[in-house]
Amino acid sequence: MRLIEIYSNATKPVISFEVFPPKGEGIEYQQRVENLLLELTKLKKYKPSLISVTYGAGGSTREKTFDLVLKIKNELEIETMPHFTCVNFDKVQILDYVQKLESKGIKNILALRGDPPKGTEIFVAPENGFSHANELVEFIRSNTDLSVAVAGYPEKHPEAVSFQIDLFNLKRKITQGADVVFTQLFFDNNDFFKFYENLLNLNVNVPIIPGIMVVQSISQIDKIISLSGSKIPKDYLELLYKYKEDSEYIKQLGIEYAAKQVKQLIEYGVKGLHFYPLNKAYAVSSVLEMI
Repeated sequence: MRLIEIYSNATKPVISFEVFPPKGEGIEYQQRVENLLLELTKLKKYKPSLISVTYGAGGSTREKTFDLVLKIKNELEIETMPHFTCVNFDKVQILDYVQKLESKGIKNILALRGDPPKGTEIFVAPENGFSHANELVEFIRSNTDLSVAVAGYPEKHPEAVSFQIDLFNLKRKITQGADVVFTQLFFDNNDFFKFYENLLNLNVNVPIIPGIMVVQSISQIDKIISLSGSKIPKDYLELLYKYKEDSEYIKQLGIEYAAKQVKQLIEYGVKGLHFYPLNKAYAVSSVLEMI
């Protein structure tokens, strides 16, 4: 089922999960993939309509993403959505890859610009490639029947000059054919509400799906902040550090905080909830049981 059908036909918030190809090679990698499928099997009871699979920096997991998408779709019988970036691919290679996805029955794709290659700070388009996600969206929509999703940033993309310009850039992606927006993770729902209402003021009417991550350890916090640019509310952050020696309490605190977030988002009327489970079922399962 295509994204536009998944969200337009839904009578309650659509549940989706994002996973990533495990590290490793050979037998070790295959075992980790099987472990991931077991975790997703635990999450299947919550009837997810979609599972997305990330695409490593510079396309480093391109083939693993492709294979994992097919494995989840065929073995778990859940609709899948590979991520795809502009990095290191020209138009001919992009067309070959997305048509290959279509030939295997994949109906959805998340189009991203991607981060600059490692060791560089400024994104430079590949020769005969693209500089921006909106160009990638337009190309995919013009050459395939794939339903295209894009990323949104409730707290502003780290490279954007201003919040307003970032909103205009997102609207450009939607104008070029994006069907759904999945947001970067956030911990303050007020950031999402402001983001959503600003998009409504720009006459954006596609589903805006909030991204939720459940904090499960202190070590996650610095990584979350550095990778996503998301801020953690001061009161919550202070509480996490106050009990930093009590790992079990930190886990429960993260679950309760995320459950409160999710309940408020549901009351607000979101079309879906996109969880970042970090390839483990426990924390997200606990949140879903609470709501």
